[in-house]
Amino acid sequence: MSEHKIAAPDSASSRLRPPYASVLDLIGQTPVVELTKFDTGKCRLFIKLESQNPGGSIKDRIALSMIAAAEKDGRLKRGGTIVEATAGNTGLGLAQVGIPKGYRIVLVVPDKMSREKIQHLRALGADVRMTRSDVGKGHPEYYQDMAERLAAEIPGSLYVNQFANPANPAAHEGGTGPEIWQQMDQDLDAVICGVGSGGTLTGLGRYFRKTAPHVKMVLADPRGSILAELVKSGRMTTAGSWLVEGIGEDFVPPNCDLSLVHAAYPVSDAESFDTARKLLQEEGILLAFGLAYGAVAVAIQRDRRAQEWIRIDAQV
Repeated sequence: MSEHKIAAPDSASSRLRPPYASVLDLIGQTPVVELTKFDTGKCRLFIKLESQNPGGSIKDRIALSMIAAAEKDGRLKRGGTIVEATAGNTGLGLAQVGIPKGYRIVLVVPDKMSREKIQHLRALGADVRMTRSDVGKGHPEYYQDMAERLAAEIPGSLYVNQFANPANPAAHEGGTGPEIWQQMDQDLDAVICGVGSGGTLTGLGRYFRKTAPHVKMVLADPRGSILAELVKSGRMTTAGSWLVEGIGEDFVPPNCDLSLVHAAYPVSDAESFDTARKLLQEEGILLAFGLAYGAVAVAIQRDRRAQEWIRIDAQV
């Protein structure tokens, strides 16, 4: 007989609670699971399953927050158009939230993104514009520059700009961070996450700086990105290339406060993909995208000194 028992529902937060009024009510309040099959030394390693959001990633949280903020201050009007540059997950979140509200969604997506994400976006009803992934900021076909230009050309449109939108980190400072602290019973040493827009890192870093200053923020960054080296040496290097989607940068986003980072580790594509296979085969967990596997790899391989870790299944 299995040693694992099915827990009986004991509170209003149970998964057996009465039906929700809307799929948007399912955003947030994601579960935390401890990984027990990996050798983590003296560490205990936990993951927060942001893939349980209706759009499949942590980006549902910021989509809800950024749209609500734009509606409140009048930047987004009834029947308007939402324009964004995205590696896929923020686009899915914006479509998940915005289309039922009656907004048109126009997304500029780099051509290295997976076919499945593109098909998912189009199935939701988003207008997807593909652009080059081999050009940098300032080039007319760079995805952020292209999105900003489209927003200027389309009447009644809003360029969401997750990279500089303050409602992005606010979603994590006011939501994700408090959830983690409660779920971990206020017993936590470090949080590992990556940077795409910087919202997760900054929002969680701000929350824990105020609530539990001993909690360290650790950056997992794909090899080729400039961020880990910038944290470690203060040097701005030239970006390389990497296969992991939606994470790593060739610039520092305005929403990314690297001063909150205690330590940064580069993670190769091979490490990320190997961890993905092991996590699925040994724990039965399939996470949403490569960032998650990179951060788990950091937790397992890079630093076994902390007593407890938690990983945020986050991204762009």
